[in-house]
Amino acid sequence: MALCLRLAFFVTAVFLTTSVARAQKTTLSTVPQQQLDVIKVLLTQEEAWNRGDLEAFAQTYKDSPDTLFIANSVNRGFAALVEAYRRNYPNRAVMGTLAFSELEVHPLDDRFAVVVGKYTLERGKKDGGNADGIFSLVLEKTDKGWKIVVDHTTG
Repeated sequence: MALCLRLAFFVTAVFLTTSVARAQKTTLSTVPQQQLDVIKVLLTQEEAWNRGDLEAFAQTYKDSPDTLFIANSVNRGFAALVEAYRRNYPNRAVMGTLAFSELEVHPLDDRFAVVVGKYTLERGKKDGGNADGIFSLVLEKTDKGWKIVVDHTTG
């Protein structure tokens, strides 16, 4: 009897996994390529951050004096943005673990899109404690791919 129950559970799990995978594939295949490409930028950020690679994280921003990072103050230009991140997140422990959620991509045209979403940052209390907030990003399609040109993050 126990073997039958385990087998039934296994078949049900495989069926559900296959159904979910099929549903996700269908959903992803109906998402416009522009939106997928923009989401990839956020996934790249999340992955770089979580391995402690601030340089790779920063490469998702446009290297331009016009790039804006708005949080507690307005940082103008790529260099100022990178310096602010280095100052505020000096080591891996303070960086913590980043997760994005509730991402919404709003294409403006072929070259620009807006993304809104939520972030959570998990880290030890001695390293600043957990943090969360919302953000809006403006991305531009450049010859180097989609790059963030305006980042407004609360928290």
